[in-house]
Amino acid sequence: MGRRLGGVPAGVLAAIALWAPQAHGQISYSACPRGNNLACAHLVVPLDPSGATPGTVSLAIRRHRAPVGDARSAIVALAGGPGQAAIPFAEDFDELLGPIAATRDLIVFDQRGIGLSHPLSCHAFEHGPTLSPSPGAVVACATQLGPARAFYSTEDSVADIEAIRRAGGYEKLVLYGTSYGTKLAELYAQAYPQHVEALILDSVVPPAGPDPLNRPTFAALHRVLGATCDGHACRRVTRSPFADLAKVVKRMRDRRLEIRAIGPRGRPHRVAATPEALLNTLLAGDFSGPLRAALVTADRAAALGDDAPLGRLLGTIPAEESGGEEFDAPLYFATSCEDQAFPWSRTAPPAQRLAQAGAAARALGAGAFAPFSTRDAIAFSDERQCAAWPYTTPFAPAPPTQLPAVPTLILSGEVDLRTPTSGAREVQAMIPGSHLLVVPMVGHSVLGSDPTSCAEHALQAVFRGRAIAACRRGPTPARLRPSPPPPRSLAHVSPARHYSGLPGRTVHAVQLTMLDLAGQLALTLETSISAEDLFSLPLLRTGGLRSGWAELNTTAVSFHDYSFVPGVTITGSLRVETGDLRIGGTAAAHGTLRLGAHHMLVGILGGRSVRLPASGDRSAAIVAGHAAASSNPSDGSRAGRAGAQRLALALTRILGS
Repeated sequence: MGRRLGGVPAGVLAAIALWAPQAHGQISYSACPRGNNLACAHLVVPLDPSGATPGTVSLAIRRHRAPVGDARSAIVALAGGPGQAAIPFAEDFDELLGPIAATRDLIVFDQRGIGLSHPLSCHAFEHGPTLSPSPGAVVACATQLGPARAFYSTEDSVADIEAIRRAGGYEKLVLYGTSYGTKLAELYAQAYPQHVEALILDSVVPPAGPDPLNRPTFAALHRVLGATCDGHACRRVTRSPFADLAKVVKRMRDRRLEIRAIGPRGRPHRVAATPEALLNTLLAGDFSGPLRAALVTADRAAALGDDAPLGRLLGTIPAEESGGEEFDAPLYFATSCEDQAFPWSRTAPPAQRLAQAGAAARALGAGAFAPFSTRDAIAFSDERQCAAWPYTTPFAPAPPTQLPAVPTLILSGEVDLRTPTSGAREVQAMIPGSHLLVVPMVGHSVLGSDPTSCAEHALQAVFRGRAIAACRRGPTPARLRPSPPPPRSLAHVSPARHYSGLPGRTVHAVQLTMLDLAGQLALTLETSISAEDLFSLPLLRTGGLRSGWAELNTTAVSFHDYSFVPGVTITGSLRVETGDLRIGGTAAAHGTLRLGAHHMLVGILGGRSVRLPASGDRSAAIVAGHAAASSNPSDGSRAGRAGAQRLALALTRILGS
């Protein structure tokens, strides 16, 4: 296509200068249909920023006006991906950025090819997995896109940002990027340093990234798993979560591992436990602290020979978990395949490209992806899909080795696996004077998931000229602490305090079962249900660890032979003020429990009177934390928060801790 690969060519700059309006405020905004505080507009830009190929793209834009004065600078918020629409998060960005938007406009736009900006579509991706399609589907998609697929690179989006700046009449931009959006911000700063007021890089992808084989992710496994256990969080659980993971992976490699799991209606089924599924779950933990903790517990149990917790966990996570991020697959592959420097010749046929990639991966050595294998790393990468991609350029763009000295705040989650802190340190070394803030116990997308004010205070400090304080590590919250592996039998359960014998063991087993249900429901909320669905969902169902199932709505929880400890089942229901449960199973002291005064479960088990406290503090913390994370400032946010609070209250009042 005649484009220089590496930075933005001089011809592109000249074309933008001729095409883009020079006067301030040439984008025509109008009120958005939903009547919120954003204005809507479209900006038509060239398909080919160099002007050599005809065609245009209409970029959908949302603007939040600065409440003070006539802003001469703007914040441009960039989403992840490539392939994630930004407009659905416009109000989230406004809330996250807070006071720095007081004197600046906030601009959010869907990048070309996604969302409302001429989204790409491919018939071949309409059926089957979209994040791991077959090579044939990738070729069919590229063919359908035609020659225009050459104009959806990061380089083209850089040109679009400059077009928005010029048409908007802004002198300077603050670029806030998350994940892939950080790479886009970095490359804009490289091309237009004179127009950059500051960079806010959250969960960093370096200019040369991502690595085709995700080597930084594999290299970070030992550190991230260890961080999950910091502060004695894994006491009575495991000495080494990484060693447990290695044992599980070895078992998967030695033979096909299928685990019996219980579905949400109590029906058993088989879950394929594969290295790819395990990697998928590890990355899903970037967005869920309880999931990270649950995986440590499940790995430990599997290392000891009990696969049930791992089977239930793998069955909970969707097969193509993307951490809540919705991606446009055609745009993802159009950008990723063209941008990344895969270890092959683009002029070679697909089979030869894969052979070259395999040789390069094997040359890294057996330990490069430990405890996973080279084969696992290749299967988990985009190499199989991109090897089939019909390239439009002979070489990947040459990334910069140095970035301009503009004010930069780099945010990195300590336990982020998809964009580990190593990438943040790499970018820090490239930007003179930049500041890196590592936030403890936080995964991907720091500003949106930091439960403390540390990242927010650092953001405000950058724009107030104040020193940035390092984050302090506090005690690990209960919801982020791995639980001990589940008991393999009732004989392994100690009697509850003040009780003895079989009734005492059964009392303790009932308490453990209540805790298990609370944790499992919270995990289902975090990993399988969107915030929008949560607030309209009439009920939640989950399978027991050993058998049965349970159901929760906003007024009651019902048990159907729900079992956490082998041989101990719970059947019945509990409401906020009333409840009756039958305790059964082949190993338990049988009997009934009812909800009495002060939310105590009282009754008779094995002929002995028993009382179980049901304070629910831990359950409240789990669900309230999820509610705060998943609530968003959309039109229905008040109703959503109220629904989440009712759900938290139901768990608090009903389930014991």
